[in-house]
Amino acid sequence: MWKWLNSYADPERSYNLAGKLLPWFACLAIALIGVGTTWGLLFAPTDYQQGDSYRIIFIHVPAASMSMAAYMGMATASFIGLVWQIKAADWAAASIAPIGAVVTFIALFTGATWGKPMWGTWWVWDARLTSELVLLFLYLGVIALYASFEDKVLAARAAGILAIVGVINIPIIKYSVEWWSSLHQPATIKITEESTMPMEMLMPLLINIFGFGMMIGAVTLVRFRSEILARNGMRPWVRALATQEVAK
Repeated sequence: MWKWLNSYADPERSYNLAGKLLPWFACLAIALIGVGTTWGLLFAPTDYQQGDSYRIIFIHVPAASMSMAAYMGMATASFIGLVWQIKAADWAAASIAPIGAVVTFIALFTGATWGKPMWGTWWVWDARLTSELVLLFLYLGVIALYASFEDKVLAARAAGILAIVGVINIPIIKYSVEWWSSLHQPATIKITEESTMPMEMLMPLLINIFGFGMMIGAVTLVRFRSEILARNGMRPWVRALATQEVAK
């Protein structure tokens, strides 16, 4: 594993790999989100209890699920950076943090919008909602730590420790509706059991979940390439790249 990780410790190689992957992630994100959102908002059947207001799940659920997935990606990158001292992993974690914060905010906002007609209030200190809010604060804390130190090695170490410790919040978000009495509905998508949603609703939802994942991947790659250039501005290959862009 060390040899595989070490091969991508070279900034130029990581930059080029990210550039090759970016079009695939971007195209898949546009296609999947376009299909899933159009299908879910326009063609999925109306829910017999919630009416058309339930359609916000085609944004809320992908955002909520990917907010946790992005955090796990950030924590994993932070762990690799701390244990194997690979700077590219720290840059990857720094790239994910703002994206995860935005997606978490979208999940909270759409959840509140959905909760108003369903629960009669925008917000309750429900276990699921509160733990998702804590996730947003964890993202903001990681971002703040990265920005608080001039020494970026020290900044990455402090932010990485917070990111790793914060992983404990992920199972709390996931299982909060099962562990505590909650207004939030239980999971409708189940791996080991049959999902409670009809296929006409489930398929566009799954498409959008994968689409959001591809979108987060695409934006992360853009930010990751920017981080590499910012941290390696004096390298010959970066200067050569800048010269090529100017020549164009």
